[in-house]
Amino acid sequence: MAAAEHKGFVHPDETRAFPKGRIELLNIGNGVVGRLTLDPGWRWSTHVKPVAGTAWCEAPHFQYHLAGRLHVQMADNTSFEAGPGD
Repeated sequence: MAAAEHKGFVHPDETRAFPKGRIELLNIGNGVVGRLTLDPGWRWSTHVKPVAGTAWCEAPHFQYHLAGRLHVQMADNTSFEAGPGD
């Protein structure tokens, strides 16, 4: 049986800052947990696309939304709104 791990975002293993946002990452178990904070007006196409160098975000995501609202537009033109509890 694996030993228990306990970590918190007070001391993330890694922080990546970008215009109007940041992500804090915890390496725990065999995975990574992230906390994403976005300022009002943040847009992937404006603030991350130039850094990523791709037309769309190509990273897989699994998220739990705590606060605010986020409009998500997919490459196939489907979209949805994420809000607290989603």
